[in-house]
Amino acid sequence: MMRIGEVVATLEISADTLRYYEKIKLVPKVHRNGAGVRLYSNKDLSRLRFIKRAQKMGFSLDEISQLLKFRENPQKAKPKVRELAHHKLEDIQHHLEELTTLRDELRLLTNLCSDSTSGCPILEGIDDDHGA
Repeated sequence: MMRIGEVVATLEISADTLRYYEKIKLVPKVHRNGAGVRLYSNKDLSRLRFIKRAQKMGFSLDEISQLLKFRENPQKAKPKVRELAHHKLEDIQHHLEELTTLRDELRLLTNLCSDSTSGCPILEGIDDDHGA
């Protein structure tokens, strides 16, 4: 069993976040000792690691809540998990395309900046809304 401070240090997650996860029932009520100190089991830590990894993959807390429910019976939930992951993959692909466009635009503006003798092409490029 680990105290909240140890979990914070181990998983690099804030105590407020841990309390919030418990409040929204993303994590079941955590065991407390006689003094009321939260004590996290290995099962709790596994669940928190799962949540962190899913967040890194871009899943929202609502989606993570679904994934955690699916995790209880993975074989039965497999089609639903696949569908959720497929939608997340599409979102990531869309964001990658947007980021690639932004990277190329910033690269161009940076190059223009070094050749510019007046004004600032970077600021002008950010100021230009391209009809948006």
